[in-house]
Amino acid sequence: MSNTQKKKWLIAIAVVFLVLSCVGGARLSAQTQANPAAEAPKTAEQQFKNIQVLKEIPADQLIPTMQFIAASLGVECEFCHVEHEMQKDDKKEKQTARKMIAMELAVNKGHFDNELEVTCYTCHRGSAHPVGTPILSADAPKPAPHVHDELAQAHANLPTADQILDKYLTAVGGADALQKIKSRVQRGNIDAGGMQFPIEVYSEAPDKRVSITHPQGGGSSVTAFNGEVGWLTIRDGFHRMTAPEREAARIDAQLYFPIRVRELYKEFRVRPGEEINDRATYLVSARDPNRPSLNLYFDQETGLLLRQIRYAQTPLGKNPTQIEYADYKGIDGVKIPYRWTLTRPNGSFTIKIDQVQQNVPIDEKLFVPPSEPPAK
Repeated sequence: MSNTQKKKWLIAIAVVFLVLSCVGGARLSAQTQANPAAEAPKTAEQQFKNIQVLKEIPADQLIPTMQFIAASLGVECEFCHVEHEMQKDDKKEKQTARKMIAMELAVNKGHFDNELEVTCYTCHRGSAHPVGTPILSADAPKPAPHVHDELAQAHANLPTADQILDKYLTAVGGADALQKIKSRVQRGNIDAGGMQFPIEVYSEAPDKRVSITHPQGGGSSVTAFNGEVGWLTIRDGFHRMTAPEREAARIDAQLYFPIRVRELYKEFRVRPGEEINDRATYLVSARDPNRPSLNLYFDQETGLLLRQIRYAQTPLGKNPTQIEYADYKGIDGVKIPYRWTLTRPNGSFTIKIDQVQQNVPIDEKLFVPPSEPPAK
């Protein structure tokens, strides 16, 4: 394998591991994360080396925060850090990053009551160096006439959240048909970084799920949630999910999501949604203080869920994850998507399902987390 092919392959594996797992900056985490079995929660300063700012945030929030910075600036870890020696201060960019974090915190504290109104992305917009001069354009923007009246009219004609969620439940087959499904095994292929390899997804009611990918060259990559704990394995190590990661995995693992979404979330808001693949949508925003915020886009005509966007809060801003669902097919009286595309700031991949079996036995050993120490 040439160096170019090897690099492409490693990128593909990284995309799958980072994106499927909902774990940002996994390399940094694997190098420095302490034993997650410890009962007492640690601060970032207690768990990681040479923390100068964000000292008091929970240790499990540091890696997602680094991911938010990387995505906001469109850079990789090594932009600020010395590779494999993250604690070193050799790079000027790391010193600058500390000053920028302090500035952001001070601005939000002094002007926005500590609400995260100003973030890294506010100025950087995916660029390492923010643009400070307005960009000139020959086409001057023209205000739309009566825009406020049109928006008000659009909101006035919207259905309620209950009506949209009821239609969604009916579209997938109804509560009775859904609850007859006790397990589901899906097999297909995952396309990441221009490379394809097999994937299996094992689901068991109500909220157990294990995804296993089989990269070229042997071995497997596992993302699992058993209703209580979640973990990821790749090559010769594994990572136990933090509390925010577990809550995201809990959403994905819901075998009866069309039923349970109203149990998991209590606050809903309806707005006009954007077009998705030429389909008009309704946007239902779901909020709960103990779970990641969700934006759910439903096809106005069919009622099916076309897109989910969830947001993981970090001390500096929100990390988004988007999942698009397509190719719905009926099996055993229920409709499920046979293709979904998951996108995060660090990459994207698509899963295409070829075979689905329901109400088949699943080896319970799949839902038992590894007992060996986490990867070093």
